[in-house]
Amino acid sequence: MIDKGGKRGKNMEIGNKIKEARNGAGLTQDQAAEKIMVSRQTISNWENGVSHS
Repeated sequence: MIDKGGKRGKNMEIGNKIKEARNGAGLTQDQAAEKIMVSRQTISNWENGVSHS
């Protein structure tokens, strides 16, 4: 179940924008992660709307 009006919905919108930008730049998750100094798993979490707050 996706809550479009809640936090998960907003996280997914941001995640889609991150993924589109990464793909548009021709970067893998590993490459994007290295460029912004986070882990590949962090990129994956962002793209999938996973939040740990």
